[in-house]
Amino acid sequence: MEAFFIMDFLSKYCNKIDFDNYEDFYNNFKLNVPADFNFAYDIVDEYARLTPEKKALVWCDDKGEEKIFNFADMKRLSDKAASYFTSVGIKKGDCVMLTLQRRYEYWTILLGLCKIGAVIIPATHLLTKKDIIYRVNRAEIKMLITIDEDDLCENILLARKDTPSLKFICCLTDKTGFININTEIEKATEKLVCDYKTNCKDLLFLYFTSGTTGMPKMVAHIHEYALAHIITAKYWLCDFDGGLHFTLSETGWAKASWGKLFGQWLCGSAIFVYDFHGKFHPVDLLPLIEKYQVTNFCAPPTVYRFLMKEDLKKYNFSSLKHMTTAGEALNPEIFKQIKDKTGLSLYEGFGQTEVVLMLAAFRGYNHTKVGSMGQPCPLYDVFLSDDDGNEVPVGEEGEICIRIKADQHGLFNGYYKDDELTNTQIRNGVYHLGDLAYCDEEGYFWFVGRKDDIIKSSGYRIGPFEVESALLEHPAVMECAITAVPDEIRGQIVKATVVLAKGYTGNADLIKELQNYVKKATAPYKYPRIIEFVEALPKTISGKIRRVEIREKNK
Repeated sequence: MEAFFIMDFLSKYCNKIDFDNYEDFYNNFKLNVPADFNFAYDIVDEYARLTPEKKALVWCDDKGEEKIFNFADMKRLSDKAASYFTSVGIKKGDCVMLTLQRRYEYWTILLGLCKIGAVIIPATHLLTKKDIIYRVNRAEIKMLITIDEDDLCENILLARKDTPSLKFICCLTDKTGFININTEIEKATEKLVCDYKTNCKDLLFLYFTSGTTGMPKMVAHIHEYALAHIITAKYWLCDFDGGLHFTLSETGWAKASWGKLFGQWLCGSAIFVYDFHGKFHPVDLLPLIEKYQVTNFCAPPTVYRFLMKEDLKKYNFSSLKHMTTAGEALNPEIFKQIKDKTGLSLYEGFGQTEVVLMLAAFRGYNHTKVGSMGQPCPLYDVFLSDDDGNEVPVGEEGEICIRIKADQHGLFNGYYKDDELTNTQIRNGVYHLGDLAYCDEEGYFWFVGRKDDIIKSSGYRIGPFEVESALLEHPAVMECAITAVPDEIRGQIVKATVVLAKGYTGNADLIKELQNYVKKATAPYKYPRIIEFVEALPKTISGKIRRVEIREKNK
């Protein structure tokens, strides 16, 4: 009966659920978006009404604490949160920033804000004083809610005098200078009285991008954004009714909306959350997957790179049905080793903070091509453009672009309070992503690199991803980044910045070995003429490699 209910649930928001093949899926999938859609009321509260005991969230941490919530819990706690917010004057359109990492309160607080039409700004707990001042002032944030972490709380207090819009600072625990929001929510009434109504076009999220170059941008998403993640969860992550989905992302990043919120509950799957403190060790995930019977798992390639070096056969992964990866392009060697050790294929997906899943390997509708980004999502008209805006032929490199349709869903509503920047990315009805790829005869896209990362050496154009993929196949290489170094003769030459795996030492012999390895794995002219061994690569606070920082050092 419940499975029928879930299908009926999805049918309300999609014109069709099952498809014969990829062409049928791409041509005929359509979203039905109600004008007054609100995820908290229309999805979460509806679950609480129809199946109140249905499992919604399974949370645990590295200290042994565990909490499990059903949808009745989610409704009750989010109603109380909404009541508290309205009691202190937070209203529709007010901006509230959440630095809650992986705490379970994130979900009930977010739903409470959604119910009153407030604008939610998820943020990482790694923010400095400067980061906080910039974000609060740019978005005119009225309330900030944080975890109890000494450095973060100190930075918030230091930023307070330079953030005039910030009226309330709250913490999950008793903390000097902060409101204890858990205490206040517990005192609030469960009988939510709210006059705010949200339209599907009302602003829901502001995401600050991680800023690999320049200051972070504010990416605006509206309420219908939640429904666009039906594509993400059902057709790529393959979440299902009664499943338990585990996406390894903290709530400060857009990836949490992909795998820790909207699509999972729309598909009837519970969400699994592991909250850890201090340094992250990927191997810690393995017993959790076994203990909690996780069915669907998604992590960036970096995590799989660590996991593939472990003895995975020591663990029972019989509950796992599907594994996916996103965040960076997938190197073929990772795919091979994970498949050998678990029996499961990795399905790659591609998107941005600005857009939901736009290219992917959709299980059941297309086949995987190792290293490919996959084929376009039905929501988007994806093509590759040259510098003049013309579509490039099959096999030729071009910038990934989206032709914007009249009923476009899931694509951002521009950069908040920055029309100039928006107009540089969206021109003549086309959104330009800034990523380069080529498309093969079957319509599969293959990542080349960011436009700014392309290396031009002796007349050749060299994409960093192909060289990085070759290097990562060597057992000595844990992580690497390929960048250009100026050269008087060739214009630019290829440099590899390498983090070595345990047990290897960087020396002249290893440099020669790695160079020869790349020459055999790809076109010889692409090999790195310079190799530098480092302890760690420079990264943004979201974990993306800052090649721009390496390039600056190369000058």
